[in-house]
Amino acid sequence: MSTTIPSGPSGPSGAGDHADSAPRTARPRDFPMRRGCPFAPPEDYARLRAEEPVARVTLPTGREAWVVSRYEDVRELLADPRISADIRRAGFPALGEGEQEVGARLRPFIRTDAPEHTRYRRMLLPEFTVRKTRAMRPAVQAIVDDLIDAMLASGGPVDFVPAYANAVSTSVICELLGIPRENLEFFRDVTRVSGSRASTAEQVAEALGGLFTLISGLVAQRREQPRDDLLSKLVADHLQTGDITLDELLSTVGITINAGRETSTNMLALSALLLIRHPELARELRADPSLMPAAVDELLRVLSIADSIPLRVAAQDIEISGHVIPADDGVIGLLAGANHDPERFPDPGRVDFHRPDNHHVAFGYGVHQCIGQHLARLEMEVALETLIRRIPTLRLAVPYEEVEFKHESATFGVERMPVTW
Repeated sequence: MSTTIPSGPSGPSGAGDHADSAPRTARPRDFPMRRGCPFAPPEDYARLRAEEPVARVTLPTGREAWVVSRYEDVRELLADPRISADIRRAGFPALGEGEQEVGARLRPFIRTDAPEHTRYRRMLLPEFTVRKTRAMRPAVQAIVDDLIDAMLASGGPVDFVPAYANAVSTSVICELLGIPRENLEFFRDVTRVSGSRASTAEQVAEALGGLFTLISGLVAQRREQPRDDLLSKLVADHLQTGDITLDELLSTVGITINAGRETSTNMLALSALLLIRHPELARELRADPSLMPAAVDELLRVLSIADSIPLRVAAQDIEISGHVIPADDGVIGLLAGANHDPERFPDPGRVDFHRPDNHHVAFGYGVHQCIGQHLARLEMEVALETLIRRIPTLRLAVPYEEVEFKHESATFGVERMPVTW
């Protein structure tokens, strides 16, 4: 069974932004482009792939950059050693002034190049292997069951985002790191500010400062009383040996929390909404739970919430699809554009849990491919399977048009979604 998602403005997010083809002397179209349907990329992406696969855009900061929209081109871009992820470069296409200024100061490892990026990745990779992730399944299942117990006990309605999506993703990353889960909304508030294109540098620094204060206190505890968690291992194996400084550790743990919980929160909420809107898909999964791993990858491809995360700078002139991107120009690989390229995914708007060779780029590609992708898949598999099994009558508690979406954050998602059963 499969379901085709309408590509037009069929949801409460309203009509998308459409830019007519303009002469090269005109101001490039604005980017990011607003989604018309929450379950599909911006409508203009199809025209870009067909007519302008390497296009000039204007960012919210007023700077200009390039966007690449075809599947093969995006993979080529993200694997090209001449492309830099260093946020300190002048041409880095930050989508907000706060992100650029604070990021250049804090240097999150996802915004660095080799050998610096390689050093951090090797430090974290052993904790995110398939084997380590599988070992976390019982803990993830216990977290999910407890949250569903609480939802059912409340009698409903509840806001699905804080009650389930954010609670699952934040609890899992806190479990991995060994961070207390006393105030899950604190982490959501930090990301809401630090990940917003509208936030100033001062607001981003204040939000991250609160997070770093929390982590710093836990680091001091782990120095004296280590535990069996990732934070203790980072302290013992890397901080106390002099491999990294305290500031580097705080930045690494901070981006692990922010990136890990924000993407999973948004994917869980948006996936649940899609299953509510298309109950035939939920019925298919209940009838055959073995489809869940393939379903998760198909949802990742279709929804592509982290569309504009791969921000890069050309370190040299590079040519893509016959277009030369000059050195020091910013360039963004549109993950949703690639994941909906009909040359790679026939009928890309169709949600098909039996789609063969689903090699999507929802987690990026190349040396910067998401280090936590195995954990993200596990969270989605457990959280969605348990949700549709234990609450098969889950439905919206408000009209669909009243569901609130996040259009100004680094990743697309649901802000508020009251549900009942």
